[in-house]
Amino acid sequence: MFYKDERLALFIDGSNLYAAAKSLGFDIDYKLLRQEFVRRGRMIRAFYYTALLENEEYSPIRPLVDWLHYNGFSMVTKPAKEYTDSQGRRKVKGNMDIELTVDAMELAPRVDHIVLFSGDGDFRPLVESLQRQGVRVSVVSTIRSQPPMIADELRRQADNFIELDELRTVIGRPPRDQDEASERQASNG
Repeated sequence: MFYKDERLALFIDGSNLYAAAKSLGFDIDYKLLRQEFVRRGRMIRAFYYTALLENEEYSPIRPLVDWLHYNGFSMVTKPAKEYTDSQGRRKVKGNMDIELTVDAMELAPRVDHIVLFSGDGDFRPLVESLQRQGVRVSVVSTIRSQPPMIADELRRQADNFIELDELRTVIGRPPRDQDEASERQASNG
């Protein structure tokens, strides 16, 4: 439920949205995504959060980050941290939850509706706080994957849950093999 005159902001948890779309078998066309939500309300800002491996010569996500930056998205990035786990596997950690939360809290007085593209249950207290400030919150993720990509407590807290699979025809495109593959590297691994 959207109103044409409401001030709208998008908060995209890049690795979480990538994983949800991948689990459904499609890629996100960010130009179409932005157009869809501009159509639904008065877009104030569209944030995209991702961690980047700075020490790699080529990062598959870099072209996406650059494209988003030049096409109206506010990019929030930070260096991902590499480490080796107890089994000797290389892992990458790049959690952007705090950055997204701070930005949402700062923008809350200037918006009517926030759309959060994430299924991470850690955002439930953020959604609750935004609601106490009079901001409506829609959450975009999926329950159609196995397992579901959205935490039940986040879905229940949101004013509106938008099933990502139902947006497929509006914002999706067929997957490309090496497309944004490193978005996984920025997940909370």
